[in-house]
Amino acid sequence: MTAVTVDDILSDFPLGFATLILRPAPDRSGIERFLIVDADDETSDAGAAFVLLIGVRGRSALPALRRLLKNPPPVVAVKGTREELTDAEELLAAAGSGLLLVDPAADWDRLLSIAKDRIQPRSYQSEVLTLLEEDLFAIAQTTARLTSSHVVIEDAANKVLAYSTVSNDIDELRKASILTRRGPRKYELLLKDLGAYRELHRTRLPVRVPARPQDGLRERVAITLFAGDRIMGYIWLQETGDGFAADVDYVLTGSAARASAELIRHRNQQSVHMREDRIARILSGPAEAAASAHSAKIPAERPAALILIGMSAADTQADDAALKHGELASLASIHAAAYKACAVVGQFAGDTAVIVPGLQSTAAEPGLRSLAESIIRDAAKHLGISPFAAVGPVAPDLLTLHSVTPITEALLDCVGTSPDTTVGTVADFEGEILFRDAVRNFLSSTFRHRSLSTLLRDDGDLAKTLLVYFEASLDVAECAKRMALHKNTVYYRISKAARVTGLDFGNPRDALVALLHVQEWAAVHKDLRGRK
Repeated sequence: MTAVTVDDILSDFPLGFATLILRPAPDRSGIERFLIVDADDETSDAGAAFVLLIGVRGRSALPALRRLLKNPPPVVAVKGTREELTDAEELLAAAGSGLLLVDPAADWDRLLSIAKDRIQPRSYQSEVLTLLEEDLFAIAQTTARLTSSHVVIEDAANKVLAYSTVSNDIDELRKASILTRRGPRKYELLLKDLGAYRELHRTRLPVRVPARPQDGLRERVAITLFAGDRIMGYIWLQETGDGFAADVDYVLTGSAARASAELIRHRNQQSVHMREDRIARILSGPAEAAASAHSAKIPAERPAALILIGMSAADTQADDAALKHGELASLASIHAAAYKACAVVGQFAGDTAVIVPGLQSTAAEPGLRSLAESIIRDAAKHLGISPFAAVGPVAPDLLTLHSVTPITEALLDCVGTSPDTTVGTVADFEGEILFRDAVRNFLSSTFRHRSLSTLLRDDGDLAKTLLVYFEASLDVAECAKRMALHKNTVYYRISKAARVTGLDFGNPRDALVALLHVQEWAAVHKDLRGRK
């Protein structure tokens, strides 16, 4: 049985379910089995076991822990608080064992179920097979859209695993592959004679195969799916029109990285729980991010960035919104994998999130912006949606990426309400982010300017005029133009507001007070304009 690590198990747990407060010694980290130990058990062989210590918590676990250390386990899971387990932590550290702190409200049965799935996975679970097929077909379909071609994904034995939607402009090889779910032998020999497979096995780059009209073959481009040095399969693209676009190699490289990851997961027969999105875990804090990085072999010590991608209000309210979210994530994952193979893509707070770890330096913003622009451009072109993206600040490492999440969310909100911008960085909206933060802080307060609040509540026309007046930078003529009013009407309403409230809108402090109240009124009446 292949040993797993505590990070592998921890990566499957729900957020906040358990925290690894003590890591096992490197020579004792392999877990081959699980063991349930009751506090009253006198003898237990805990070697190479993931131990669940039940029936006891906190300091009262010490006697049972001392008995377990006759043959120390890699890790022990105990309920309690960190303060209660200080002595237990010292005891286990001396023995080289790890300590997993389990939330007192957590269900032992669920923890055991997750651990069993990871330590003793069932062979080729039907769920895994179904998910693998769904993922590969999604990759094939997305790749076909991005390259305007037909796509077939094969395993190393040329068995067809997935393919894109079939139309009439496919050649004989494509048709035969789909019908038989395997590349026909005569075409395999022909491709070998052409040197296609020899070249595919030699390089990790896309390989071109010229058209052979006499044999019923159109032009193709293919790439090999590798796991280390081991060949896992191939992706074949068949052109359908005037040849391949200039970016086909870039797209195919990203598709290969995504497909390879799915095939490796399948080959390892990993638990369905591995399918759970890692985004929320990585962004929750350093401990969870470290566990996820260790399990997924993601470089945690180098700079990392977060890109958030949103869809317009119309797109999110459409009947096929869930489908579009999935297609957007699939498209983003291909672009992200082409940019950085270890990128992680998933959902976060209703938006699509792209975590890009392993950056060379913190000065990676131009490249990240180009990545986001490519995703937005292709999503608008191929998915028929109106997406927008926020490129968050680059964090020093993956473990601190959670600290820039609120800024990136605020940035996405700014981009989403900007009619002219589809991709933004903090530099583009720095003032707007700070202003909106000030508005949010104001909204959380209960104190209001009484006469101004009453005026805005009772006179909607005046309130709207003040809103446009501030948006026009206190320019009466521009405000009148935008509202199709006479300038005297605007002057009258502004003067009335100043007279009733005692505020001088030429005074920056008074203008700020009025602006905050007007923004609150606009939010309530949904007069803020934008996509999101």
